[in-house]
Amino acid sequence: MTATLAITERRGQGTWPSHALAEWKDSLDTVHRWMQIVGKTRLALAPSVNHWWHITLYLTARGLTTSPMPYGVRSFEVEFDFIDHNLLIRTSEGATRALALVPRTVADFYREYMGMLDALGFRVTLRAVPSELEDTLRFDQDREHRSYDPDYVSRCWKILSRTNRVLQQFRGGFLGKCSPVHFFWGAFDLACTRFSGRRAPTHPGGVPHLPDWAVREAYSHECISAGWWPGGGPLPEPSFYSYSYPEPAGFSEAPIQPEGAYYHSELREFILPYETVRLAPNPEKTLLQFFQTTYEAGATLGQWDRPALERPLET
Repeated sequence: MTATLAITERRGQGTWPSHALAEWKDSLDTVHRWMQIVGKTRLALAPSVNHWWHITLYLTARGLTTSPMPYGVRSFEVEFDFIDHNLLIRTSEGATRALALVPRTVADFYREYMGMLDALGFRVTLRAVPSELEDTLRFDQDREHRSYDPDYVSRCWKILSRTNRVLQQFRGGFLGKCSPVHFFWGAFDLACTRFSGRRAPTHPGGVPHLPDWAVREAYSHECISAGWWPGGGPLPEPSFYSYSYPEPAGFSEAPIQPEGAYYHSELREFILPYETVRLAPNPEKTLLQFFQTTYEAGATLGQWDRPALERPLET
């Protein structure tokens, strides 16, 4: 059975902004570390959920949020507002604090953010070292990363927002266990993951500055994951991705759509360049096509029980 997903057939459903990695790489490196600081707050406070789903951030109408985090009988949330460019802390008692998102070092951001939490009565202990990055420069000592281009950061948020809408629709076609659409601050990617229901082979680990036991928890069960990433390392451009774990035989040669999508042998993922989507007559339909056909390739070759896991939608 093949799930057929409906999507609005109209042009201009939303502008997908231009977004070259090289033009905002310094800002990305800085904001990535700011997000890790905030994300590690959620890691420290939120109750554990399978596959580390309790540590992620979520899209809002203005940026990204932790959602409410428990602290004794109180709770608070932290939101990156990429319209007014503020970091906001809101408590269940009605208090609000704001930190302007402007060019500043990671060390200064860390000091001011932790000071705001302390002033509100939230004593939080974080491991102040980047995760899933090559460098190990502590946040409280990092005066190297200090860029913030509000225009490019806003463009990134708009891409995340538009991708979120497509992933939400894609998610609706699956009846099996499926993650929320959420933002992983470790790798700086927006993702949605479907599961077959079967255990997976033990993951080999090897993710930079992430314990192997943590990676094995994330990949304890067979899954197919899709999302968006700003690029970096072997992929010097923003792209959409899709991969299967474990990767079934023949996956890399599977026919997928749209034209322009390809299999990246080093990443072991299907890649669809962001520019291909941005310039398409119907970006949303093009992107949904990529998510659907790469899922079908992985699920079919991996012998998932597709009739039991999929809900066909009207064309």
